[in-house]
Amino acid sequence: MDDGFGNNSNFFQGAKDIAYEVKRHGRMQDSYRRYEGGGEHASQDGGYYHSDDPHAQEDADSDATEGHDEDDEIYEGEYQGIPHPDDIKANRMAATQPISDEYRDQADLIAERMKDEEQLAHQYESIIEECGHGRFQWTLFFVLGLALMADGVEVFVVGFVLPVAERDMCMSNSNKGMLGLIVYLGMMVGAFVWGGLADKMGRRYCLIIALSINGVFVIFSSFVQGYGIFLFCRLLSGAGIGGSIPIVFSYFSEFLAREKRGEHLSWLCMFWMVGGIYASVMAWSIIPHYGWGFSMGTSFQFHSWRLFVVVCALPCLSSLVGLLFVPESPRYLLEIGKHDEAWMILKQIYDTNMRARGHPEAVFTVSHIKTPIQVDEFIEIQSSTGTWFQRWLVRIMTVVKQVWQNMLLCFTPKYRMTTLFLAVVWFTLSFSYYGLTVWFPDMIKYFQNEEYESKLKTFDQERVEDFTFNFTLENQLHREGEYINVRFVGIKFKSVTFEDSLFEECYFEDITSTNTHFRNCTFTATLFYNTDLFKTRFIHSRFINSTFLHNKEGCQIDFSDDAETAFLTYLVSFLGSLAVLPGNIVSALFMDKVGRIKMIGGSMLLSTITCFFLFFGNSESAMIGMQCLFCGVSIAAWNALDVITVELYSTDKRATAFGILNGLSKFAAILGISIFASFVEITKVVPVLLASIALVGGALLGLRLPETREQVLM
Repeated sequence: MDDGFGNNSNFFQGAKDIAYEVKRHGRMQDSYRRYEGGGEHASQDGGYYHSDDPHAQEDADSDATEGHDEDDEIYEGEYQGIPHPDDIKANRMAATQPISDEYRDQADLIAERMKDEEQLAHQYESIIEECGHGRFQWTLFFVLGLALMADGVEVFVVGFVLPVAERDMCMSNSNKGMLGLIVYLGMMVGAFVWGGLADKMGRRYCLIIALSINGVFVIFSSFVQGYGIFLFCRLLSGAGIGGSIPIVFSYFSEFLAREKRGEHLSWLCMFWMVGGIYASVMAWSIIPHYGWGFSMGTSFQFHSWRLFVVVCALPCLSSLVGLLFVPESPRYLLEIGKHDEAWMILKQIYDTNMRARGHPEAVFTVSHIKTPIQVDEFIEIQSSTGTWFQRWLVRIMTVVKQVWQNMLLCFTPKYRMTTLFLAVVWFTLSFSYYGLTVWFPDMIKYFQNEEYESKLKTFDQERVEDFTFNFTLENQLHREGEYINVRFVGIKFKSVTFEDSLFEECYFEDITSTNTHFRNCTFTATLFYNTDLFKTRFIHSRFINSTFLHNKEGCQIDFSDDAETAFLTYLVSFLGSLAVLPGNIVSALFMDKVGRIKMIGGSMLLSTITCFFLFFGNSESAMIGMQCLFCGVSIAAWNALDVITVELYSTDKRATAFGILNGLSKFAAILGISIFASFVEITKVVPVLLASIALVGGALLGLRLPETREQVLM
């Protein structure tokens, strides 16, 4: 009996273990198989016994009660693989419940998220239409418009201050070229960085940080005295403002209904034009007034151009203040699963617009909004884990990884061709536009210099003795002259050249010079006192018993001589900015009627035609007219490109893709400016052909992009 009972106990314990496995996996399976043959037979009540055991029936009878252990509560039928009715009911209920995300395949999660996003896109479009277009959108329009205006100002600032800053900081030609390009380099980096971060950290939050960086370093750059620090500040200010365009268009588009999106995004583009006009007017009003500044000895000088730099920070600071009173994009919040916050903002939009329309009693009827399933996993470290540096390092590296992965998603098969086509259009349009808009002023200056040099006065083999020059010498060439006991006192040399001349017992005092050189000259017993005639002014010259005393330090600024040239520079920029007004109006009114694709292709092809008129521009007035015509025609392509870029990408990639494309356009701008500027004094053929080929190629590829005017914002 003991042996038989022991065998049955082991048998029963194994049955219970198998039953537990059946419960844990939630599926039915046979726990046992009946033995065929041998001495083992099934009893009528389902137990098992050995025929040669005299106590087998007793053991078999105990099977009916063996499963009723108080601890295990396994009923008799479970030994045969027959599930309990409660288990059947539980399994059916479990089958209807969704599987936890941690046990699901990543591809399944992404597929479900895409389905959720499509449902959300249509629901969100209906909600925005219910909220209407009113006071809330117009308030946000002006706040974001100021940020876009700050971007336009940043492009023009360096060009306006360079003629005076180069003398204030004694810049060489290479330094001037670097200063002109450093802003675009910073904007390129800023577009990549802030565009990617805006999809992970929020549009409003990233825009506030980007504008803060720009404002701080713009103001700081106005006070620094050294060229290196000034260059570094302009780089960081450009990196800050570089995020404005990708974020502003992504941000504002998510508050607009489909029927309003193309038109109002085009109206928003006008603020870039306003920025150029603002910078031109402020430059003409402030920079020529040299007295609007102060100095602290010789080590610190705050001239009027520095005040102009400070004034140019006002649009950025104004937008920064306005952003403190507007909410985050509800579309972005829904994308990251923050349903309640998004609902509150949408209700705020609805209430604001309804009150403005005289319906304060209107009720926001939306109660629930579809929220996409969340795939990304963000690592959150407890405050007690590691040091503060380690915690922040993990957070930063996690965000960087997410941003990088999001950038790579813009080149997946779903978006690859769209991204490549858009990249070509952005590159070609930027290469031509920025290259020519900088080439136009350079060509105008070239024509000015040609006209100026045509009036050059030449003096050959003149001999001057015992004479005092106390008047300005300008645009003169003196060759093989002799100057005996001649005094040059308190005068200005402007574009004066002395070649193969002799200066004997002469006296130079309080001299200010611009573009003045002495070539192959000999100075005997000559005294230089308080002059800015540095060694660089003397080329292959000899000094015999001559002395330099108290040379002027730094580069001397004199605005009176350049007033006419400066005014023309500001006027050209002002007219070029104002010329885009008709193009902005036309593109805004017809963006939704004509379509984005036709607007891009038509504008770029018309810009190509205007380029060929440049062959007939041989004067200042002709070049100014060509610049206005080109800018006015090409602006429609820019507006349509901004609109279609935000519409072709989903919310989780919109700012990232826009940042990539805008950063690429800044790289194209650097190439265009560098290449076109190198041909200013050589030929017009190469810049015109390069611009035309780029515009035609971009237009043809742009026509292959999908039309998006009837598309909801994904």
